[in-house]
Order: sequence, then C-alpha cells, then structure tokens
Amino acid sequence: MPFKPFTDYLLLEKNYSALTVKAYLNDLVRFSEFVKSEYDTDDVSQVNYLQIRSWIVLLVESGIANRSINRKVSALNTYYKFLLKVGDININPLAKHKALKTSKKIQVPFSEKEIASVLDDAKFKDSFEGVRDKLIIELFYSTGIRRIELVELKLTSFNIHNKTLKVLGKRNKERIVPLLHAVSTTLEAYLKKREDLPSISDEEILFLTKKGVKIYETLVYRIINDYFSLASSKVKKSPHILRHSFATHLLNQGADLNAVKELLGHSSLAATQIYTHNSISELKKVHVNTHPRSKK
Repeated sequence: MPFKPFTDYLLLEKNYSALTVKAYLNDLVRFSEFVKSEYDTDDVSQVNYLQIRSWIVLLVESGIANRSINRKVSALNTYYKFLLKVGDININPLAKHKALKTSKKIQVPFSEKEIASVLDDAKFKDSFEGVRDKLIIELFYSTGIRRIELVELKLTSFNIHNKTLKVLGKRNKERIVPLLHAVSTTLEAYLKKREDLPSISDEEILFLTKKGVKIYETLVYRIINDYFSLASSKVKKSPHILRHSFATHLLNQGADLNAVKELLGHSSLAATQIYTHNSISELKKVHVNTHPRSKK
C-alpha cells in the first residue's frame, strides 16, 4: 500500500477516525490516477503546484462544489505536510494555495412543532423497524449526535442505570451525553425487539437492519427524510438538520453555549456558533417584548 506510512500517521498521530482516513486516501488515489494519466508519473510527491492546479480546474469543470474541492485539496495538503515532516520533500507545493470561495449555507432547523408532529403524532409501527426508527429520531433530537456516530453505536455505549450515552466522535474523542427518560424507555423497547430477530450478524452493534446486520448511513438518512416529509415542507430533511435543531432549540431555551459545544462534540466554540443565528431572532423577540423602553 503506497500510502501506508501516511495512513498510520493519520490514525496514530493525528488520531483521525477510520472514516476520515478512508476519505483522505480516496482523494489521494484519485489524484494519483490524474497525474498518472495527465503527466505520466507515479510519484505524487514530485508534482508541482501548476499540475495540482490543473487537477483543481478539472474538478471545477466537472461541476463538483467548491466546498468538496476544498476538502479534497485539504487532504492533499495534509499529505504534503506529512512528507515535509518526514523529510521526503523540501517544499509543500500547496503552501501558498488559497481555498476556493464557498457560499455559506444557512441550514434551516425543524421547528419544535414539526418535531413534535413526528415524535408525538407519527404512527410508528409496533415492529422492530418501527421502534428502531422512533429511537433513531429521538436520539438525534435529544443528543445531537452525528449520523456516523449513531451508526457506530454499540450495545455497550449505553448506561441504562445512569441514563447516559458514550459517543465516539471525530478524532476518536469520547464524550458522555445524558439521555432523556423517554429515550431510555424507547431504547428498552427496541432492545426487546432486537432480541427477537431471527439472526444477528453484528452482535455488538446497536442499530441493525431487520436482517440483523449493521445499519448503514444512507438508510439512516432515508428514515429521517421519510418521517419528516410527513411533517415538514423544508427542502432539506436529514440527520444533520435534526442535530442542527437540537442545538438551536437548546440555545433558544437559554442553554449555555459551552454546554451545547460539549454535547455536540465540537472542538471549538466557533463550530458551535454557527447555530446561534436562529437563537438571535428569539433573543430579539424577548428583548423587544420585555425591555422597559422597547415601547417608547
């Protein structure tokens, strides 16, 4: 494997998740194929910025979003920094590269009414899949976990006695998230349904398909999209929007920004602050309705 030292560096030194490492390697392989095809070289370490630039132009012309291109270039830049660190190159060809401009997307969270409509009024079937789907939605909204974090949950991730959930986040950073009583109740119901499955291949994994194998990310997306299509007209209906809703609703109710940061598993407050724009509108309403001089 040509990139094994780099893979070990990402996993062991940088502590990146296996999913992130897989994405980085995929970008490197695609770039390697490009330079082999265009410049007839197998040595990615010896390319120059103009050659990299021609790859970026190709990606742009292919219609790939600037945000995705920046991520691919970032993976390549990390690789060159690694080569620089171990002494395989003297100059990082991407040292002076400027990221492509991206438009800031405003993610519109679900309203409390829309979420209540799904959790309180949706007709979840009393079956393995019905109870599983309800638990997935409750977990997203009550803990704010990421989709990949949910997929990777194990039976041992839950402490039923303490009503807590152990989540393995980005860079393998662990965090403990409290569970609401209603979620614990649904969890117990799901575990009983899970025990009745005819066969289970992935014994340690919490969320399974009805065939007893580990649930996958596209299925999780489809579950959220299907249920919220019944209650919301928003264009984007995804697990991330539920995570966004979790953070926004907590902040609207006066939760401390640092506390929300810890619950979300963010490494910095800057990442959490993107959720505050919705809360500002709520604060303005409170300010106007309650300040003594607002009517003057």
